[in-house]
Amino acid sequence: MIVTKNWLNEWIDLGGISTEHLLKTFNAIGLEVDRHETIRVPDGVVIGYVEQCERHPDADKLSVCQVNIGSGVRQIVCGASNVRAGIHIALATVGSELPGGLKIKAAKLRGVPSDGMICSSKEIGLPSTGEGIMILDGSIGELVLGKNLNEYPLFNDDLIEIELTANRGDCLSIRGIARDLRAALNRPLRECAKNESQERLGIGRILQLHHNETFDADLLFGAVEVKEFDVPFMIVLRLALIEGEYSTPVEAVLLYSTHSTGVILRAYPFEKFGDHDTKGIITLDTDENGYTALYGKDKVSVIGVSQEKEARFSAKEGLAIIEASYIAPDIISKKMGEKKVPSCAHYYRTSRGSEPKIDMGIAYAMRLFEKFSSSQVYGGNIELLSSYEPRIVSMSEEEIASFIGMRVDKTTITQIFKNLGMEIGKPKGSTFAISIPQFRHDIVNKQDIVEEIVRIVGIDNIPSKPLYFAEANRAGDDLNEYRKTRMYRHRAAQSGFYESVHFVFNERTQLEKYGFVCTDESKELLNPITANFDTLRPTLLMGLLNSASANVKVNQKKIALFEAGMVFDADRKESKRLGFIVSGAVQGEKVANAGKPASIDFASFVQMISDVAGSFELVSHVPSHSLAHPYVCAKVMIAGVEAGELFRVHPSVEEAFDLPQTFMCELKTDLLPYGLIQAQPYSKYQASYRDLSIVVSKETAYETIKNVIEKHVSPQVRRFYPVDRYVSEALGDQMSLTLRFVLQSEEKTLEEEDITAAMEWVLDGLKNELGVSLR
Repeated sequence: MIVTKNWLNEWIDLGGISTEHLLKTFNAIGLEVDRHETIRVPDGVVIGYVEQCERHPDADKLSVCQVNIGSGVRQIVCGASNVRAGIHIALATVGSELPGGLKIKAAKLRGVPSDGMICSSKEIGLPSTGEGIMILDGSIGELVLGKNLNEYPLFNDDLIEIELTANRGDCLSIRGIARDLRAALNRPLRECAKNESQERLGIGRILQLHHNETFDADLLFGAVEVKEFDVPFMIVLRLALIEGEYSTPVEAVLLYSTHSTGVILRAYPFEKFGDHDTKGIITLDTDENGYTALYGKDKVSVIGVSQEKEARFSAKEGLAIIEASYIAPDIISKKMGEKKVPSCAHYYRTSRGSEPKIDMGIAYAMRLFEKFSSSQVYGGNIELLSSYEPRIVSMSEEEIASFIGMRVDKTTITQIFKNLGMEIGKPKGSTFAISIPQFRHDIVNKQDIVEEIVRIVGIDNIPSKPLYFAEANRAGDDLNEYRKTRMYRHRAAQSGFYESVHFVFNERTQLEKYGFVCTDESKELLNPITANFDTLRPTLLMGLLNSASANVKVNQKKIALFEAGMVFDADRKESKRLGFIVSGAVQGEKVANAGKPASIDFASFVQMISDVAGSFELVSHVPSHSLAHPYVCAKVMIAGVEAGELFRVHPSVEEAFDLPQTFMCELKTDLLPYGLIQAQPYSKYQASYRDLSIVVSKETAYETIKNVIEKHVSPQVRRFYPVDRYVSEALGDQMSLTLRFVLQSEEKTLEEEDITAAMEWVLDGLKNELGVSLR
């Protein structure tokens, strides 16, 4: 938000307030100053009046001007295309020095003497106000010939740019900033001067408003017959300072009025609503997207969002209908979240909170039309206002003191609330009943109220106190969860993974494309930060996949990433997950692999995950999304409970993301083991190993074989695992599977008879239930 000190002075008396003190005040009350520039026109640049202007006898693009500066007439040769007789200009006299070090001297141009220079705005250190020289008018003050330009407040000013947080839409105007200063400086706010009463044609004679239902919007319509209107130089310069863009004089006035008052203003040609011999009709209705819209002969605008290009007032003169509007920011943001539509620059203000005092804004604009042109303003307004029930927040002095850490005088608190525009009901004892004004939509609870008091009192004026801890140790589940997550993050880093951190937001379209269930529409984000972050993520996998793709595009050969974070289901319930991705080479290029490392495979990836998560089992799994390869996918089972999934990325997805062979895994953090490891006794007797090679159908899953063995295994069998799988044409539809058994007893060294008996029990179980045979 850009303001100038003199522009602020139109709304609040800043007499006796230095610029340095003003900047400190802004920072103290939470309006952070991002930039400060001084506007100082050099001495010797004076006001002149062009009495005569003739073409240069020896140059087509030069003019010879006779300029009166009060003390005399100077002959000036000027090359500007807009110089002419009868205008007031800025003249740099001989001896003055302009920004950039240019010193003005008497000279001859094409043989004609020139005693000074007629200046453009850029030549005297101001922003560009258009092509050619500056043409001054009475908007800057009384034009006194020969008077230094820097004696006018407009040319001796301070530009201040304030960085506003998104919730402070009430400060997106000069008046809004002045309103906050009122509380900090304890000075009254200057209100907009009312238009002088005079006989006017009533607007009801030319215009009427139709609507069939109530709307959550405030509207006010005025009318002005625009005549002989050129944008005053004061408005031209100030709009240049705030980098405001406009294409017509009417647009300039409305843009200036909106920046000054905060009220959203638009102008329409009367012809959009009616003809000059018939009364115009404005219809308020809901459009095809559910927005509140204005209609004339056709649709002309969406309230607070956009205006149709052909419905803008683009003529130099004519009858203009001026609209002032207000719609609550939460309403318009929610609607935009449900269905986005094209918007204009006004939507930025509307969605953050524009000025609800719309009658003040339209009166301000009409006063400018009357003051600086021959335009005729119609009397009265056509209005449609909704009711507003202010929020009431009740707080006692004791509560305020406990929040702040010091007691603030009751009179001071009352004065702060009053200056901030908050009404206070009759106090009941020491309790305040605070009515929140409509323009402060960001204040909703007691903490917000205390924050307002603190920023006006000043954080530096609150005495520091030593911290005193009186609470018992509250280390509990939250701390344990933090420590658990940290442990697994460290394990992942030690196992060769690099941590990747993403937003908790994802692109809904991309997620649904690959079969993930996103947040329910009724609970979706109302105001996403970007179009690509429009939903809460249901998985860590998509963020990791995008990061891996970005790494490949910068020529990374080995990619091993992990992320620990929150995911959200359709009801926005969150849970913690640990995600992994490995793509490309299994290790870096080095002498040991002759600079040609092998690509990651399933077994290597499983080992890497095991290094982080510990012991687990893999069982067959049908993925619920299309990221996974349907034949290289498994559930991760920890202590018999499904803890996640592990898979190779589908080849089509690998191709879409420009990835080589890639594997991914996502685990539920709360199912990963954590806690004190209990030592277990171990046998002092020697372990024995036996291999069992069986012939079984290729269609038989290892999980089935494992379940049968577990039912028939003896206590001496400590563990078993597959070590070889063999298929050949001779075996046909069968395969040979070799299992290794580890046998050990707590009581003795096992003899051959014990080992044979244990193996026979296993083999008999396999034969009876699966029909296997020995190879």
